[in-house]
Amino acid sequence: MYCQKAKQKLPMKSILEEYKCGKATLLTMLEESDDPVVKTVQLSLKTGRKWKVTEAVDEGKECLKMKEVIGHTQTDRRGPESTTAKWWSKTEGKEKRDMIINEIRNKEDSARVLKAVQQPQQGQWTNWDSAIKRSLTWNDIWHMAPLRISFLIRSVYDLLPSNANLVQWGKKDNPTCPLCQGRQTTEHVLSSCKEALSQGRYSWRHNRVFQELASVIRTAEGKIHPSSTSSTVFTTEGGVKK
Repeated sequence: MYCQKAKQKLPMKSILEEYKCGKATLLTMLEESDDPVVKTVQLSLKTGRKWKVTEAVDEGKECLKMKEVIGHTQTDRRGPESTTAKWWSKTEGKEKRDMIINEIRNKEDSARVLKAVQQPQQGQWTNWDSAIKRSLTWNDIWHMAPLRISFLIRSVYDLLPSNANLVQWGKKDNPTCPLCQGRQTTEHVLSSCKEALSQGRYSWRHNRVFQELASVIRTAEGKIHPSSTSSTVFTTEGGVKK
């Protein structure tokens, strides 16, 4: 849920990641201090046995130096000239600290992606090459219905109550689809049931979405171009127009 590279990005941050970044920020600030007393002290921050802040900062510096040696490379579909790169040797002060912190964050995020790849069910989103990445903000979550938020999160990690999942959770004995007798997974329900396709259920679902969009567009057009009402002129028999 904290992964920034996930297809469904949530506005939540890992407490462990923030702890590591805070320790790294403190260490880099002490290393760059102009105070002569601080410079003479051998820096040692307590961070526990499993993670050492000095090793993390040194590793971040080495990664930044290696990136400068490799040069500007293309990491997505945009061209290499679409973004500007910051080099370690040409920055100083706060910019260097920010670059080190970003490297630590990238390493933590890469570890989350690696863990997701090893999960055959919850990590299926790592194979969605053509899926558009979505980012939710706290404002979006605040204005969403609870059931919609639950569906958005659980659908990404394949945790919806399909028959296949219910069997795996020990809530059901039969994982088959009641329409086509195939294995009912989340993907099967949303887009892969042949019987639902032949019955027009998928087209009905999409048509309902288009109907809502058309209704909103018609309402907006009515506000922009209000219809002008003209009075009808009646002429009495043998008389004149009134």
